[in-house]
Amino acid sequence: MQIPTIIDVEASGFSSHSYPIEVGVIRSDGARFCRLIRPYPQWSHWDKKAEALHGLSRDHLQKWGNDGRDVCLALNQFLATGTAYTDGWVVDHPWLIKLYAAAGVDMSFSVRALEYVLSEQQMDLWMRTKNQVVSHFNGCRHRASTDAEIIQQTFIRTLPQQDTDHLARAVING
Repeated sequence: MQIPTIIDVEASGFSSHSYPIEVGVIRSDGARFCRLIRPYPQWSHWDKKAEALHGLSRDHLQKWGNDGRDVCLALNQFLATGTAYTDGWVVDHPWLIKLYAAAGVDMSFSVRALEYVLSEQQMDLWMRTKNQVVSHFNGCRHRASTDAEIIQQTFIRTLPQQDTDHLARAVING
């Protein structure tokens, strides 16, 4: 059993006109990636409800966001040809496609729905366990890298005990 690489995307809103503003990843080896994305000029949609959730303003992104092309190239390097899983594939995948298309960069990795690697037992435990994991973060900001870590920790905590023991031994034995 391998811990999956998790990707999460924050966006300007919730409609089809929204676009990615932050991407966060935690790889299976624990390495992390997080970048704010400066909106492209043609990306104008902004939803104040989404801003209230992630706490990022458009002005903040204009000042501190990274060029979309640079984000795509760095993310390709970080993930190479691997697979990243998301619990929001229906929105995260299209947002990544929008980012890569605007940047004119081919995505080197694939993105899949987390459900592909969850057992039925994990699905049954998911929401209760995720709520427990979230409570350990003590109200940390709703951001892409934090969300990716919460999802990965929930995955680990919903594994059957023998799988968890096996993972612990693998980490100890290097």
